[in-house]
Amino acid sequence: MKYSVVIPLFNEEENIRILYSKLKSVLNNLQGEHEIIYIDDGSDDRTFLILEEITNSDSSVHVIKLRKNFGQTAALAAGFDFATGDTIISMDGDLQHDPEDIPKLVEKLHEGYEVVSGWRKTRKDNLLTRRFPSFIANKIVASISGIHIHDFGTTLKAYRKEFIKKIYLYPGLHRFIPALEGHGSIRIAEVPIKNIVRQKGRSNYGLSRVFRVILDLLIIKYLVSYANRPLHFFGLLGLILFFIGTICLASGLFIKNLTAVLILATLFVSMGMNLLVIGILAELLLRFYSESTGKKIYAIDIILNQRISDS
Repeated sequence: MKYSVVIPLFNEEENIRILYSKLKSVLNNLQGEHEIIYIDDGSDDRTFLILEEITNSDSSVHVIKLRKNFGQTAALAAGFDFATGDTIISMDGDLQHDPEDIPKLVEKLHEGYEVVSGWRKTRKDNLLTRRFPSFIANKIVASISGIHIHDFGTTLKAYRKEFIKKIYLYPGLHRFIPALEGHGSIRIAEVPIKNIVRQKGRSNYGLSRVFRVILDLLIIKYLVSYANRPLHFFGLLGLILFFIGTICLASGLFIKNLTAVLILATLFVSMGMNLLVIGILAELLLRFYSESTGKKIYAIDIILNQRISDS
């Protein structure tokens, strides 16, 4: 049995050595081989220099330096592609995930599951910017996908190699990997994990992420429910738009002095719906093109401790 731990990093110079020490202590107690794969996602601090020092003293550590900041999904995709373990574990590099939780995920995975997700049962994040939006998003994704777990958003997950290697990660959708592949049939479990408040460094998440997640949820809904039936999705939007326009037109016939308002309302609704549909189409075309051509969503600059077979 071999374990691969995939850790994306962006400006985590203050946390790398602490995480490495804790992680090695845990992995050395697991039965089997292990490798740690750090992905430097375009950091502009000393992250890569510290990783270079670690690889010089530990051949089980591999470092993938991306050409620029591609985002966490792309960094994870690079790590998953490089990983050779039978069990592949992903986690954040900001010390908000405790490596001591890894054996619990691995033990549960060995019970026959394809994915075991961490569950931040007692969260300590900001209520407005993290906990409440996460709660709503988790409920929506569970409803859309038919996969009823509490915490889609955490990066701390354990995957069977056969499962994660067949997943094509669309940009921005790493939080929803089980939903992308599951369709309600995935063998998935979750185990409670610690939720540790960040002690060092600066969080790369903020309230702006809420709006990105909302758009991601639209894509998830389309991919899960309508990918093979696009007319059902866009036809429904068209019918809704037609219905709203009809109501506005009917109202204008009976209410005086509201003609201009009704015209503007209809125009704005139409434009909003058109822009939404165009955005979804553009997003899907880009993603389907990338998947069909095998185009990677990341570009590698340097690999430290590259395997001979991979060179």
